[in-house]
Amino acid sequence: MVANSDTATLEKRRPIRINKTVELVIIHMVPLLAFFTGATMFDWTVAIVLYFLRMFFVTGFYHRYFSHHTFKSSRWFQFIMAFLAETSMQKGVLWWGAHHRVHHRNSDKPNDPHSMKLYGFWYSHIGWILGPDYKDTEFEGIKEFSKFKELVWLNKYYVVPPVALMLFVMVLGGVYNGGSIWATFSVQGGLSTLLIGYFLSTIVLYHGTFSINSIMHKIGNQRYDSGDESKNSAILAMITLGEGWHNNHHYYMSSTRQGFFWWEIDITYYLLKMLSWFGLIWDIKEVPRHIKYSRNKKEANELKKQYQELKKTR
Repeated sequence: MVANSDTATLEKRRPIRINKTVELVIIHMVPLLAFFTGATMFDWTVAIVLYFLRMFFVTGFYHRYFSHHTFKSSRWFQFIMAFLAETSMQKGVLWWGAHHRVHHRNSDKPNDPHSMKLYGFWYSHIGWILGPDYKDTEFEGIKEFSKFKELVWLNKYYVVPPVALMLFVMVLGGVYNGGSIWATFSVQGGLSTLLIGYFLSTIVLYHGTFSINSIMHKIGNQRYDSGDESKNSAILAMITLGEGWHNNHHYYMSSTRQGFFWWEIDITYYLLKMLSWFGLIWDIKEVPRHIKYSRNKKEANELKKQYQELKKTR
């Protein structure tokens, strides 16, 4: 064990796995093959659509549903959303949710899986995934979802959703770029859509998601005393569909909405609200007034008492 300048005892993390590092490097290089296949406007359109769609699946379901359970859904719909979230190539839904809960219990402390404050930018951004310390799923930490056999299966075979999406994207690109829905399939056109539409958007999605673990604990402003270095950033909120209101979230993680005030744009929350109109999800948790207008836990408790007393007089 090693001690840093803040006298915190750091965990000794094992070195990154070479095979996983090579795998990640290859994924980052794959889109470069588009120099040989070419790329169409359709390919770039698919890339943009898949980035934002899958960012929503990650933020709305990996994070706000499976990690924090801030709303409810049916068994069949949670499976569909888990499948779609796993097309992001960010491992299994139970693995994702369980490790994220560990992060919140220990944010910016030695046993935080990805504390930038203690372990640096590189490790917090992606190194913790490449190492062997967090490769297994902590099923005990996510019991309410690990009781579902279909989610356990999906968590184990997490390569199935991305492979299915790859095949779909390639066929779609081959047909569209081939110029004729009924007659022509372009192999080159299918490959170009796969390279740009799927792989490039996946890489950008990686770093958009990972930025919340790393630079969101360094860059931005702190509204609340959350006990860690989480920050709020409007720019990252746009890139991640609302996850950039990270200090808000760390202060009160039970809310579905992370942009606590109307001017804090939270696209994931808006989309989840729309799903609730169709009955696909329900019991969306809002931010209590005493939390929103407090600055620390002590003040929040005092405001809660005041609001309760005020209600009694009305």
